[in-house]
Amino acid sequence: MSSMKVDPVVKESALIGEGPVWEESKQSLLFVDIAGKKIHRWSPMTNQVQSMETGQMVGFAVPRQSGGYVAGVGRKIVTVDWSTQMMRSLVEVDGDKPNNRLNDGKVDPIGRLLAGTMGMEESPAVVPRQQGSLFSLTSDRTLTKLVHKVDISNGMDWSMDQRTFFYIDSLSLTVDAFDYDVNMGHISNRHVVYRMQDGEGLPDGMTIDTNGRLWVACYNGGQVINIDPETGVRLQTVSLPVTKTTSCCFGGPDYSDLYVTSASLGLSQSELRQQPLAGATFKVTGLGVKGRPSDLFSG
Repeated sequence: MSSMKVDPVVKESALIGEGPVWEESKQSLLFVDIAGKKIHRWSPMTNQVQSMETGQMVGFAVPRQSGGYVAGVGRKIVTVDWSTQMMRSLVEVDGDKPNNRLNDGKVDPIGRLLAGTMGMEESPAVVPRQQGSLFSLTSDRTLTKLVHKVDISNGMDWSMDQRTFFYIDSLSLTVDAFDYDVNMGHISNRHVVYRMQDGEGLPDGMTIDTNGRLWVACYNGGQVINIDPETGVRLQTVSLPVTKTTSCCFGGPDYSDLYVTSASLGLSQSELRQQPLAGATFKVTGLGVKGRPSDLFSG
């Protein structure tokens, strides 16, 4: 841990930077600015950021097997053609809750998309309770509601053996796990694997390393915590120079770099002066662990 280093790599300030995904085919980092209504793609080789406007709040964007991306824009899951900057709707969720929006999304080991919703924020992290849900979407566009009465559907990932699904509903202040049937996409036996401690903030986005340990971004906590879901113990902490850390993923040529997004929305002027890098995206090196490639949506 003595060699751990935190560097800002995308210094342009996002309102709500979120959902980082390492795109292996392009050796680049895909992430969104939810409130900025943009999808960004950053190349470490050129240090250039390419951006696409989405028109509505965008909760996530992930690569597709057939090329391009799938994204959560407003209440619609859409395909994205980066070359033409065009979006096409696949499905709409929460039709009975027009104020809801999609938030975090991730692809499971066989190519299903899981994506969650939340009520419209009155202010950052202040939402009407239990308005959201967690959905799965298959390649044939079958939409299934997996969890209901969610406050803020957020981070998710799968164990190395694909038999456990880890999930965060931020306002519960826990990291939960379900038994996962990867073939059928069914979840069961929800239980808590970690309870946030005082001062850690809200659990937000997360990722898993090849040792099966979770890395959880702590919104309003200014850190990413590494937890062992088997024991419920926090193993280490990565402190960042911003308080609103939002999500993280492993990337780089060998997946040993941890990329961390952050937000600036909701900070006062004095807080922004104290945190000039609020909204930046960071690279953490020297952790001594590796992640794994993200899965691609099969639809």
